Amino acid sequence: MNKPSRFPHPLVLIFAMVVLAQILTYVLPKGAFAKEPRPGNGTAYSEVAGKAPLRERLHAAREARELSQENVARLFVVAADTIDEWEAGPLAEGEEWRPGSHIEAAVGALLERWVTDGTAPSAAEILAWKSSVSGRTSVVPGSYERIEDAESLPWHAALTSVPKAFTDHDTSSIIFFVFIVGGVIGILRATGAIDAVIGKAIQGFANQPVLLIAVMTLLFAVGSSTIGMAEEYMPFIPLLVTLCLALRMDAIVALGVVYIGAGVGYGCAALNPFTVLVAQGIAGVEPTSGWLFRVVFMLAAVGVGVLHITRYARRIQQNPEASLVRDVDYSEGYEMPADTALTFPRFLVLVAFVSVIVLFVYGVANWDWYFNELMAVFLGLGIVGAILTQLSPNLAAKKFCEGAAEMTTTALLIGVAKTIGVVLTDGQVIDTVIHGIAEAISGFGAFAASIGMLGVQCVTNFFIPSGSGQAYVTMPIMAPLADLTGVSRQTAVLAYQTGDGFMNMIVPTNALLMGMLALGRVPYGRWVRFIVPLLVQLVVLTIVAMFIASLIGY
Repeated sequence: MNKPSRFPHPLVLIFAMVVLAQILTYVLPKGAFAKEPRPGNGTAYSEVAGKAPLRERLHAAREARELSQENVARLFVVAADTIDEWEAGPLAEGEEWRPGSHIEAAVGALLERWVTDGTAPSAAEILAWKSSVSGRTSVVPGSYERIEDAESLPWHAALTSVPKAFTDHDTSSIIFFVFIVGGVIGILRATGAIDAVIGKAIQGFANQPVLLIAVMTLLFAVGSSTIGMAEEYMPFIPLLVTLCLALRMDAIVALGVVYIGAGVGYGCAALNPFTVLVAQGIAGVEPTSGWLFRVVFMLAAVGVGVLHITRYARRIQQNPEASLVRDVDYSEGYEMPADTALTFPRFLVLVAFVSVIVLFVYGVANWDWYFNELMAVFLGLGIVGAILTQLSPNLAAKKFCEGAAEMTTTALLIGVAKTIGVVLTDGQVIDTVIHGIAEAISGFGAFAASIGMLGVQCVTNFFIPSGSGQAYVTMPIMAPLADLTGVSRQTAVLAYQTGDGFMNMIVPTNALLMGMLALGRVPYGRWVRFIVPLLVQLVVLTIVAMFIASLIGY
């Protein structure tokens, strides 16, 4: 009989953080940053007929009055980079005028007046402009101010903030999104298409160990990177252990192929709906944007992982006594599954799956698609998959409900994690926390700040192994912190992803990891000895990726 874990459940840890957040609202000074809509969010300003474009006249007026971009930024309570976007003028004499984000209509009228007669906007006019523009906002550097005599939260805020967090529009949308995607994955699993493609790869490379390791690790990484597969890999542990034993390898090789693939897939996810899309939504980054960089990063990380597994596999093939599980009995319990045939209907399901991914990426780029459209195309995929493989409506519905039910814990963690931000925001101290962290790391530069973010995410993952839950705990702080430290929000999302995905390969609080180790009969201590050298390499690779991201303005 297994003893229950003494380590607190992630839900216990997150609610403890909610209580701690409320305590912080009584201890920390209250304060706030000024916020601004990012350029290009609202309706474009209509240019005045017969005059040069407003951006050119703004540039000329500022230079004629011998004002810096920082001077004008203080007048309009925006970042200096925003003035640069509004002007988007020549960087040096002789250069052509460079295009920038369009100037919103509301602020365009205020800029037109300032350009004409130098009248600065009032606080009320600035507030009216900012309130009229929806979409992503960012903090204005240097605008933090204390709030005096603000009311404290009531004693029961930790409780009343939970339903408030769950009913928040963005949170509830993501929770329903998680349920629907989980349900569709349940249907896809019932079609046998997922099992078939993995089974086919195993059969095709059974006599080529190196290719088997490479192809299977990449396959598992792609599944995690695109639709967030992880739990679905559990049935393949016995299959791969059986195959690895037959090829004079061991169970650690099998676990490495599955979990390194999944960890890298999550850490460098291109489209994962449970991590990257959630984090990008919180950070106000365009969904799926930056995917090509992450795909290249994933291929490099898979290469590092495959090399690590292959070195170990060759070592134990040459000397079986070098196996970390040489004393474990594998004489029973590892049989091949009954049905992994890649039939034509299952092949069509895989084609439909790839088509849906391509359609969604195109829709985001060209039709402004987001969660509603993603849920719709996933639902369509589930229906098409059921029809192609002749699943009865009742069976498809049952599998959909079972798949959605498996996401209940994830959905609860998302809602409770959101409560932390609600408490800190209502208590008017979240900007105080951001200001304090920014002050501490502001002298180290954007690259060092991004590495600091990576460290925070790695530590947080020990307590919150749920990727979606971790996003709601850290991204509300990391996104505005990125604005203050010169780190792009896209890079902040990357730091979150890698901290979540890579650390999930080792943290003992990750129930999936511990379950897979138990299924493969690999003691946790032996797994740590195997995985730590790889994690060191992946962290170094991540630092290199962060450096490249800072160079190319990712």
